[in-house]
Amino acid sequence: METLHLLFNAITVIFIAATMFAAGLGTTVAALRSVFTNIPLLVLALLANLVVVPLLSWGIGMLFGLPAAAFIALVLAASSPGGPFGAKLAMVQGGDVVAGAAMQVLLATIGSLTFAPTANGILSASGVGQGVSLDIAALVGTVALLQLLPFAVGLLLRHCATPTARAWHPPATTVSNVTFLIVLAGMLLGNWHDVLALLGSLALLAGFVLAAAAFAAGTLLTTGPPVRRTTMGGIAAVRNAGPALAAIGIAFSGQPAILGALAAVLLSGLAAALPIAAVLNSRRNRPPTTRRAR
Repeated sequence: METLHLLFNAITVIFIAATMFAAGLGTTVAALRSVFTNIPLLVLALLANLVVVPLLSWGIGMLFGLPAAAFIALVLAASSPGGPFGAKLAMVQGGDVVAGAAMQVLLATIGSLTFAPTANGILSASGVGQGVSLDIAALVGTVALLQLLPFAVGLLLRHCATPTARAWHPPATTVSNVTFLIVLAGMLLGNWHDVLALLGSLALLAGFVLAAAAFAAGTLLTTGPPVRRTTMGGIAAVRNAGPALAAIGIAFSGQPAILGALAAVLLSGLAAALPIAAVLNSRRNRPPTTRRAR
């Protein structure tokens, strides 16, 4: 069992690194500059991910009357932006991968700093849970190693060796796609008992509703064409599990109930976000004649 756990962790690392590397290979410095110099886009994305989505989790948790463990898991997930699945959703929907990948890395980095005070504030105000204390340097280092570094290497290759970057982009995308499916299957198989245990509660529905609401908020609170807007929606819909898992291990002594609820929230969130991305992709790839006929 321990071997399978290590193997799953290794595949997850490969998925994150391959996804960010592929995103970097498909990015130009000029395109990246256009994202980071777009102040309205940055401000709105930060507002949506760092303020609106955490507040949505608080409201949804209270509305559904979630038990303490599920409420804590929902708030921890919502307080942690920049999940690596965000860049993958941009690819799945045929969205603005450059803006999506850049925003994901930025949010993951900033989220490493804001996670603890955001989660603390909501849990304290709601009277649920306890103080969340984390090693901020370790979180930032993890983001830099798994997300920022592969993206930067891919971007450097695209800038300095464009033919090589174009040749490597398809296989890197294939690795990302294959490992993505393996990670999804591993999450389902590895946490099926936790998910089944929560079928009688509203935790799964809360995670689904939070992701759908976050997708809507991310899409509305942004600028640019529809392709960029829905990409920002996908970025907001999926959260970064790393800080949440660390918080459960450190601040909540690895309580199984909270871990199970977190797995359920993350999986139900993907169950909401993936179909939206797939529908968007099918509409964007529909032949022009078909669109006119409709």
